[in-house]
Amino acid sequence: MRIFVTGATGFIGSKIVPELITAGHQVLGLTRSDAGAKSLRAAGAEVYRGDLEDLDSLARGAAQSDAVIHTAFDHNFANFVANCEKDKRAIEALGGALIGSDRPFVITSGTGMGNTQPGLLATEDVFNVHHQNPRIASEVAGATLLAAGVNVSVVRLPQVHDPVKQGLISPAVEIAREKGMSAYVGDGLNRWPAAHVLDVARLYRLAVEKREPGARYNAVAEEGVSVRDIAEVIGQGLKVPVVSLSPEDAAAHFGWMAAFVGWDMPASSAQTQQRLGWQPTGPGLIADLRQMQY
Repeated sequence: MRIFVTGATGFIGSKIVPELITAGHQVLGLTRSDAGAKSLRAAGAEVYRGDLEDLDSLARGAAQSDAVIHTAFDHNFANFVANCEKDKRAIEALGGALIGSDRPFVITSGTGMGNTQPGLLATEDVFNVHHQNPRIASEVAGATLLAAGVNVSVVRLPQVHDPVKQGLISPAVEIAREKGMSAYVGDGLNRWPAAHVLDVARLYRLAVEKREPGARYNAVAEEGVSVRDIAEVIGQGLKVPVVSLSPEDAAAHFGWMAAFVGWDMPASSAQTQQRLGWQPTGPGLIADLRQMQY
């Protein structure tokens, strides 16, 4: 297939591109920069110029492809709600170009969308349009397109990691460096799911090849790593003290991250593994954090 990949030069997208090419697919990669174009060509992909704000260019890219994988997202979490709405518009534009065909369209969300309540394992069969997490806007947009006949499926992401980057944990490292201490909230036993970036890239490939309308996949290798364990390994790496903060003190320390750091959001990928034959094999989150160059 000729697959249009948004976010093709990003953390996850840059691993999806070679995964697809190695499997025999052609890749049309979205980028807005000369550096991005250079890296895409080096990977063997075709360059497509555009960005998330240019909805017409997104639609044109989708229209000239056999499939679409949408991983681009504005990760300025200080503007999380607005960025979720931006993602909704991008999904609508991409999917609108696929109406009337069975071309697969894989969009991206978060594993938290599968939580019915804090502390319960998030699962793929849960879809609550009224979920409190603003990222549900992406899945609602996908469901609307699905009802219009578009072949939409969803990959839900946990904390995706390697020794360089780890989702929300990367800004937590910077906060710990700035504040001179690595913190967690309360007892720190709340959990975050995780998966290595190469395992996640393989899951996207399997999802687009499966072509199953309405499917939801959890890209989860570890169901839940405690935030206290994460804070402790960050403290060791930075050689700073590890401290517990009260919920009242979390906002002053974490800033915008305070809205996330206390969440208990374990997630399962049992259904995903069964349906796709996906078996994560990469290093665990703590192992990658220990390999970081702090």
